[in-house]
Amino acid sequence: MRIAAQLYTLRDFLKTPEDIASSLKKVKQIGYHAIQASGLGPIGDKELKEIADREQLTICATHIPFADLTGNLDAVIEKHKIWDCKYVGLGAMPLEYRSSKEGYSAFAKEATEIGKKLNQAGLRFFYHNHEFEFAKFDGKTGMDILMEETDKEAVDFLIDLFWVQAGGADPIEWLHKLKGRMTLVHLKDFAVTSDRERRFAEVGEGNMNYPSILEACERVGIEWAPVEQDNCYGRDPFESLAISFNNLIELGAKA
Repeated sequence: MRIAAQLYTLRDFLKTPEDIASSLKKVKQIGYHAIQASGLGPIGDKELKEIADREQLTICATHIPFADLTGNLDAVIEKHKIWDCKYVGLGAMPLEYRSSKEGYSAFAKEATEIGKKLNQAGLRFFYHNHEFEFAKFDGKTGMDILMEETDKEAVDFLIDLFWVQAGGADPIEWLHKLKGRMTLVHLKDFAVTSDRERRFAEVGEGNMNYPSILEACERVGIEWAPVEQDNCYGRDPFESLAISFNNLIELGAKA
């Protein structure tokens, strides 16, 4: 397993091509060798690839809007070919699918069709969870429905370990449940303040059991582990990415 930087963490520093070039240079200087493309401002596909190549950064995965996956898939495929990126991600299902079992089932069918088309182009589709997928419908969580009703040959998952924890589930259990359908995870930590505020934290600075989590990631065959922090609470997000990187290296992870 290799760690990467999820660029959504740096979204406020990625608004122009010049910002992107400067930020990717800093990501490389921290020690990362790979990025997940997300949260980017307007930039040409070839220009982004040129910047990433210049900094010797692999684009290991993406997050793509649902509207592009359903209405502009040929352009999505072309983008990933330019980036030499195999893994095409969806960050969350649209709101209209989230409130019922029927909605999850309908989304599972759409996701399967997207995944089959991407397979034909030599790419892999994955779904990224939040906490809302752990709501139950007739005794089954939304994640269970997605796991059971998507075609395992067409739809993979990127488990966001913070959001699994926030949804009241066990991150290590879900790593094992999705073994064989998951080549990526999001690494972020979960902290609680003295006044009971739930917070994102740098990996190793919160309360999650990261030594055991990393061991489980290796056991189930995770290939890429982008580090993400949705909110850095006033701290420079580059510093947050550096803290997570250094803690992960100390825990034995590979850049």
